[in-house]
Amino acid sequence: MSEPASVTETASPALTPAAAWQRLQEGNERFVAGTASHPNQDASRRSSLAAGQNPFAVIFGCSDSRLAAEIIFDLGLGDAFVVRTAGQVIDDAVLGSLEYSVAALGVPLVVVLGHDSCGAVTEAKKTVETGDMPGGHLRSLVERITPSVLAAQRSGSNEVNDMVVEHTRQTAARLVESSQVIASAVEAGSTAVVGVFYHLAEGGADLVSGFGAVAHPAVIRSTRPRDAGFSSGAAAD
Repeated sequence: MSEPASVTETASPALTPAAAWQRLQEGNERFVAGTASHPNQDASRRSSLAAGQNPFAVIFGCSDSRLAAEIIFDLGLGDAFVVRTAGQVIDDAVLGSLEYSVAALGVPLVVVLGHDSCGAVTEAKKTVETGDMPGGHLRSLVERITPSVLAAQRSGSNEVNDMVVEHTRQTAARLVESSQVIASAVEAGSTAVVGVFYHLAEGGADLVSGFGAVAHPAVIRSTRPRDAGFSSGAAAD
């Protein structure tokens, strides 16, 4: 994947970033209402995808077992390119995967998906409060989440869910700061990056930040993060 743009895949449908987000919203509304349609999950769909894929969104979310992206957005085979790590922590493999989805697959929407009661963020909060750093590779996760915990605390919040929202916002911002591929696609209007906060009990997914051509008060057009994007607070509707 060193040259993602040269990889041959089926081009994505001509969806705008806004249309892609609308499609995810509609799927989540069906999931919340208990009227999920479970699209694109039959044998015909499976066979049609054997030669290539054309997802309309890439979802970079937490690995939590309660956060299955295809289920909460009522999606099927080939609809979403999914990348998951505990606490939606970014590393080189994540960036490479997301750049592949944008450059090779032409995906119009990148979603950073966090959720309430996140265990990884809770562990980072515990480390900040006690000074006891976990061992093994868990330490790497905690170290990468800690800046979001500290930013939330500086804003006057010590609630885990506010820290998750802050971490989701900061992660979305870091994607456009760290990847020229993603930033260029956002500037061109072909891709948007949004941060989304998921409620485990209710099932709803709220947009809390973003960059690109999606009409929402929390989303800005430029790939240059504004200070407000790093503020702590409750998830937006």
